[in-house]
Amino acid sequence: MTSNTPPNDTSAAPGAPLRRGLMRSGLVVSSMTMLSRVMGLIRDVVVATLLGAGNGADAFFVAFKIPNFLRRLFAEGAFNQAFVPVLSEYSTQRSKQEIRELLNAVAGSLTALLALITALAMLCAPWLIWVFAPGFGSDPAKHALTADMLRLTFPYLLLISLTAFSGSVLNTWNRFAVPAFTPVLLNLSLIGAALFLMPLMDEPAMALAWGVLIAGAAQLIFQVPFLMRLGLMPTPWPNFAHEGVKRILKLMGPALFGVSVSQINLLLDTVLASLLVAGSVSWLYYSDRLVELPLGVFGVAIATVILPALSKRHAEQSKAHFAAMLDWAIRLVLLLGLPAALALAVLAEPLLITLFHYGAMTDHDIQMAAMSLRAYAFGLVAFMLIKVLAPGFFARQDTKTPVKVGIIAMVANMVFNLMLIWPLAHAGLALATALSAFLNAGMLGVLLYRQGVLIFQPGWGRYAVQLLGGSGLMCVALYMVSPEWHAWLAFSLWQRVAWVAGLVGLGGGIYVAWLTALGLRPRHFKMQS
Repeated sequence: MTSNTPPNDTSAAPGAPLRRGLMRSGLVVSSMTMLSRVMGLIRDVVVATLLGAGNGADAFFVAFKIPNFLRRLFAEGAFNQAFVPVLSEYSTQRSKQEIRELLNAVAGSLTALLALITALAMLCAPWLIWVFAPGFGSDPAKHALTADMLRLTFPYLLLISLTAFSGSVLNTWNRFAVPAFTPVLLNLSLIGAALFLMPLMDEPAMALAWGVLIAGAAQLIFQVPFLMRLGLMPTPWPNFAHEGVKRILKLMGPALFGVSVSQINLLLDTVLASLLVAGSVSWLYYSDRLVELPLGVFGVAIATVILPALSKRHAEQSKAHFAAMLDWAIRLVLLLGLPAALALAVLAEPLLITLFHYGAMTDHDIQMAAMSLRAYAFGLVAFMLIKVLAPGFFARQDTKTPVKVGIIAMVANMVFNLMLIWPLAHAGLALATALSAFLNAGMLGVLLYRQGVLIFQPGWGRYAVQLLGGSGLMCVALYMVSPEWHAWLAFSLWQRVAWVAGLVGLGGGIYVAWLTALGLRPRHFKMQS
């Protein structure tokens, strides 16, 4: 699975990024993302302790989810998937002056478009709440509070989209650490707002909305010096007629839907959960946060490094290496995602108790959140596969095929929602999202295979035995050693942390020992970008 391409290929245009090992780049992104996710969990512990799962928490989660959803849809979703392949092509085939002109035009056009959207959203905040959380309409105070919060949180979309633009440039030039570290600033801002602003406000949850706004500005400012160091700091000037901007917009249209189906499904969960009993939105949020940890650390990290690498290989018409990269990404997703999903399912209550069972969070909240956590965990591998299979289309500037797949998955998700919400309530919504993710990932994989883009490399039979055996042994060990979940309620904080650390170490040790005994080594995952 290694490449014979020289690591320092200088045949590209001036200013083109040097090539590095994908595994090394993935580890950089993964480690930074792990730091961000850990800080995010600390943030959620603070929020859960101070707000619990009441009306204030529900209002903030909806007010933050709307711009956050659009961020993933536009900035890290459609824009990133459309921008990176075009930028990679420029970095491979164009002069540095042409690269700068592209960056100036894209930065200016993106700013102008999102500034208009942000202004309209702030004016129409009450109506947006009716769209995204119609169940809040039965409680005028809750609806008004959410609308007030949304006016503070929505500008985050503009700021974080420009941050994502900067991050895409840095990633294309193989500067992965800075964009991967940047989300830490969001978590630090929200923790600071919860601890220091919340006591000063009549409505404590409003402090978190201010924290989101502050975080957006901090994340954008943080990346500016690194762009300047590369000589790629843009001078924003709107130019929708620029050839590169027109191509990006053309690719973004279908990518808006194709890359973010899982996010749309999660948003639909929120809409329907707002119609259920109070706390349903928060239960889904807390369980989703735990699933986001391995998804971000592993799935998003792999997708982050593979998109620019695949885009460069497509520009060079290196089809064999392109196929090998996709196979490498799928293997790595299964290596890390399968045990993570099973561990989340086995240790659902202990993990939720350790992280969130403080202050206003009740035993009932833990039980409810555990139900949706297991459902989300069931779909974790599918969520991760979507992250690495979709770039197989976007790197080839094919955004139409994922749209067709996304529409089918979206319709299926709604059908699953209607089938499962009545018997399983909020957990049914999570399970519906998981099932539609498997449908999405399966269709993407089959289409890539039929197009001859995904070619499975030798050794998959042995690899399946290695992964399934190791994951199975790990699950048995965790189930037998972990105390019954009610016992965790009596543990102190440090006892809970010690138990979780010990169980993670035990499970990870058994898994790695099994893989090592069956001959799997780190060198088997080397891949040149």
